[in-house]
Amino acid sequence: MMQYVQSFIRYIGEEKGLSRSTLESYERDLLQFLEFVERQGIQSAKEIKKIHISMYMNEMKSQNFASSTLTRKLVSLRSFFHYMVKESLLEHDPTLYMETPKLEKKVPHVLTVEQVESLLAVPDITTPPGLRDKAMLEVLYATGMKVSELTALNLYDVNPDLKFIRCTSSSGKERVLPITSMAAEAVGTYIRQMRPKLAKEPEERGLFLNNLGTRLTRQGFWKILKKYAAESGISEGITPHTLRHSFAAHLLEDGADIRSVQEMLGHSDLSIAPLYGALTKKAMKDVYENHHPRERAYSTHLKERSMHDNN
Repeated sequence: MMQYVQSFIRYIGEEKGLSRSTLESYERDLLQFLEFVERQGIQSAKEIKKIHISMYMNEMKSQNFASSTLTRKLVSLRSFFHYMVKESLLEHDPTLYMETPKLEKKVPHVLTVEQVESLLAVPDITTPPGLRDKAMLEVLYATGMKVSELTALNLYDVNPDLKFIRCTSSSGKERVLPITSMAAEAVGTYIRQMRPKLAKEPEERGLFLNNLGTRLTRQGFWKILKKYAAESGISEGITPHTLRHSFAAHLLEDGADIRSVQEMLGHSDLSIAPLYGALTKKAMKDVYENHHPRERAYSTHLKERSMHDNN
């Protein structure tokens, strides 16, 4: 069966143009499955039935693999057997109608407002790298954009005076985002005073530059963030996505509607609703108490009674 796996890997590499790491992931999953079925005495792909795949998935589950990993493994098997049927190497796809493991929707880790303030206060804004870092952190927290979008920003994408930034997602979708006055001030000062000190070539278009004068990379930002997190005393694990989640959670907690937050984040659906639901219960309660007619009437009644009692 190994020859089928190798031909499948070549096929998806050529037809779908997948990266080397993705191809290696497919191959690892398939080889692991082949080792399992061989232990069951199966020597031919034609002998593999749905029950064998179910047994394999149960064994993986018993090893405490995350649901996301189990889903990936099943996707690998589905792609492989679909290929086998397509190439007339098998008559039936044993993965057909198999249920995909349910993904666990974990509440994302977010920083408190105080932790964010502490993080944003760390960079030394008297130096070119320090002011650049301050501007990047302010922009991330002000917009909730991804780090890939942040590092892809060009000089002409930001207007500090009008307080907006234009960013483009990896899919090419463009959105215009408002930024806070503090972020606008930090970016504007960086552009006027510090970016010229970092830039080596006049034609460089990148907004945030490294010490070599070229566009800062995602890996470069990741190192910067970890350094400032340690200096600000944040002991919890922090990633670039932490600021993105914090941006969304803080807006929602303060009463922002989920559709507006979704649009700012660039989500194509309302999938952030269950993720941030646990973080917004207090905000939801406040909105309910302030806007439901019956609840407002009851609150007014309590206030009037309290005033009457005091008098």
